[in-house]
Amino acid sequence: MRAGERFTVALIGASGLLGRAIAGELASALGAKDWRVVQTARGRADARRVKLDLLDHDAVRAFLRELAPDAIVVAAAERRPDVCENDPALARALNVDALSVIAAEARMLGAWVLSISTDYVFDGAAPPYFPDATPAPLNAYGQSKLDGERALLASDPAACVLRLPLLYGPFTDWNESAVTSLTPAIVRSADPANPPAPMDAWATRYPTLTCDVAAVIRGMLEHHAKGATISGITHWSGDEPMTKFDIARRIARVLNVDAKLVAQHTPTDATPRPRDCHLDSGRLETLGIGRRTAFDIAIAGLLANYPDVPDQ
Repeated sequence: MRAGERFTVALIGASGLLGRAIAGELASALGAKDWRVVQTARGRADARRVKLDLLDHDAVRAFLRELAPDAIVVAAAERRPDVCENDPALARALNVDALSVIAAEARMLGAWVLSISTDYVFDGAAPPYFPDATPAPLNAYGQSKLDGERALLASDPAACVLRLPLLYGPFTDWNESAVTSLTPAIVRSADPANPPAPMDAWATRYPTLTCDVAAVIRGMLEHHAKGATISGITHWSGDEPMTKFDIARRIARVLNVDAKLVAQHTPTDATPRPRDCHLDSGRLETLGIGRRTAFDIAIAGLLANYPDVPDQ
């Protein structure tokens, strides 16, 4: 970036759960005269977002060459483990091949890439996991994200991967997050006419607010803009361990409903999932980057904005 020019960020996948939070954080926190953020989306493009299908590699190349961004944040992915397990080719196309195209273009343009990855690159047997821990994914989703990490860093060692755990945040649909997706079943279980709701009490998760992650990403972008680029593998995570059973009880308390919940102490998912992939966030914390909102405060604020909880 030359003196007097604006720092341009391409935000790929700006319409998703995390992408919207990043877009909002960058819009509110960064000086408009110094920063330019160009958002893309595949299915939910609008006046704020450029339509871009990551499976169309020629379109991706054309977009990046025309924009010539200083930084590219890749928040788009196939993140549903069951979908990845049933369609590994689609998982690879989005999580590996598309990222490889972006990485190659970024290197040619001199742009820094920050790509979002997952704690599911680990098997969950020996937490906490540091950035240099050996990955061992249990499912196709984790493997595709790991392959994407490796493709990105092989193409450009100056790029950065940010691994994240279970995310939740402002949502447009209850099923956008595995946290809020529990709410309808919780509400239904409170009806005496309905049976109890089974909830996983086997796997420990670390729910992390997308707004906090967005603040972390802003901090990483600011470092890059100042010439202090963060490269390689990084982690960010909430620090409150809880199972989905724990999460459900907290949501029920916020909603003030007498939910009937049954703890399941053995895995029930068709797709294998790790038991505890706690990510160590020390690398970013050492740089003064990070923000965490207490889960009870965050979930209460989110649910207060969505009073019409479905009961069907």
